[in-house]
Amino acid sequence: MSEKRRFQTSLKQYYDLLRRYLLPQRKTLIGLTILLLMTIALQLVNPQIIRYFIDHAQSGGAMTSLIYAALVFIGFSLFHQLISVIATYVSENVGWRTTNTMRSDLASHVLSLDMSFHKEHTSGAIIERVDGDVNALANFFSSFIIHLAGNLLLMIGIIVLLFRENWMIGLAMTIFVLGALYLIQWIRKFAVPVWAEWRQVNAEMYGFLGEQLEGTEDIRANGAAGFVMNRFFRLIHRMLPIRVRAFLGFAAMWNTTILVFALGNAMAFGISAYLYTSGSITLGTVYLIFHYTELLSKPIEKIRTQFEDLQKADASIVRIRELFETKSRIVDGPGAKLPDGPLSLTFDEVGFGYEEDKRTLKQLSFQLKPGEVLGLLGRTGSGKSTIARLLMRFYDPQEGSVELGGVDIRLCKLGELRKKVALVTQNIEIVQGNVRDNLTFYDRSVPDERMVEVLRELGLGRWYDTLPSGLDTPLDSGGGSLSAGEAQLLAFARVFLTDPGLVILDEASSRLDPYTEHYIERAVSRLLEERTCIMIAHRLNTVQRADRILILEDGELIEDGERQQLAADPNSRFSRMLATGMEEVLA
Repeated sequence: MSEKRRFQTSLKQYYDLLRRYLLPQRKTLIGLTILLLMTIALQLVNPQIIRYFIDHAQSGGAMTSLIYAALVFIGFSLFHQLISVIATYVSENVGWRTTNTMRSDLASHVLSLDMSFHKEHTSGAIIERVDGDVNALANFFSSFIIHLAGNLLLMIGIIVLLFRENWMIGLAMTIFVLGALYLIQWIRKFAVPVWAEWRQVNAEMYGFLGEQLEGTEDIRANGAAGFVMNRFFRLIHRMLPIRVRAFLGFAAMWNTTILVFALGNAMAFGISAYLYTSGSITLGTVYLIFHYTELLSKPIEKIRTQFEDLQKADASIVRIRELFETKSRIVDGPGAKLPDGPLSLTFDEVGFGYEEDKRTLKQLSFQLKPGEVLGLLGRTGSGKSTIARLLMRFYDPQEGSVELGGVDIRLCKLGELRKKVALVTQNIEIVQGNVRDNLTFYDRSVPDERMVEVLRELGLGRWYDTLPSGLDTPLDSGGGSLSAGEAQLLAFARVFLTDPGLVILDEASSRLDPYTEHYIERAVSRLLEERTCIMIAHRLNTVQRADRILILEDGELIEDGERQQLAADPNSRFSRMLATGMEEVLA
């Protein structure tokens, strides 16, 4: 598809967008339509009052009639301003409600996409797509109603009334309007691709800034500030010419409307002078024609502004549509149920790679019985964390299958699966909210008493007692108000509250100091007695609770057996780890 066709958003796409997000607000739209019709009627009536005033004054009419005409004109003008304010307020509300719904849909859609999508797009770029592109549509949704549709009706009304006065002036103004709209639309065709390019490079800038701000400490520690600023300046230099081209498109439209308005006024003056000198119209009618010509310039100017918003909307709609059309490679299952209690686990000839031509796991097969604890060892990059990601269905294997409780996890609903499988990593996510929100992730079915009981059981009792508002105490996003140990213990508390059948501890205690680790020894021991567990670790003491040991190397299983038997076998890899230290053997 050519670049030109790509950006020519079809009327059907606009209709689908309006039908999906605007039509649910039918009652508000009906009220807004009534307000718009009243506004249009008042704008058309007021010049008629002035014409009456001029002609009546010129013919020597009674002063009382002139005073009444002036009062009616002032009253109508004030009423028109009031209606305009109300209509603008209502339309802005419609626009923001609509775009907020779209933001919600986009955010939900992005969260449903698999991890490969999130690896390919930075968080800043995604934020720009979800918020920046949608924000560009706010004026489209609100102003499209109050200005574009309303001003088209106003222009039609003015032309009809001008034809009623004289066919020559009506025909001339019709040509004027059609010519102006054609020129604006013609210029718009060239500006839309530039706005799309601007939105794209803007998203890249947000993505770059988000990425660098997240790594501020590493950048400063490694003296990479100069490199980052160099990339920043290169991005700015790339953005500048695109912005200039976009502004030139805007300037071309603005200059075109100025020229068209001048020609329209000249045409109206010339025809009015001819008709007045021939005695076909009165002086009041001359004013009426001139006023209507001036009035025509306002809706054309507003429509020009609307087309500028439409340029941005076109580019944003294309990008939003592309995002909506991005499908997750992880498809929700039909809804097979997982059994309660500890879950058995089977990896059957599983092959997986993040890249098609490179396998991270190679025909991996192993089994775990319900309630069994597996210690998973291996070098960095051997595939340990990949096993956890497959169990959570962040990815699906290219070959083989993964079963829990005898059920292929691809047959389960994702929500059901992730209630039965809990993953605790060394990187703990603390969300913006209170302690309760961070413990339950907004699940209001968990009683407060149970939360407090778990916190005390994990050794967070003293910490909880210092909270000024208990479970309602807010926590900073990112966990700035918590120590590393407290954040890790909070993650363990989440596992206890969800009561899963399989727990994956991905080096979950690596950030804990020995003092803090002491508090969770008993809690973890009880956790392992009641659930199946996979312990991914680099330190030998972490897997001392394991019933079995599984060692990976380059995505392949090189050793598997009961921990005590492997420890007693001097020829086993695990035994050599115990003898020489894991770090040395795995190096």
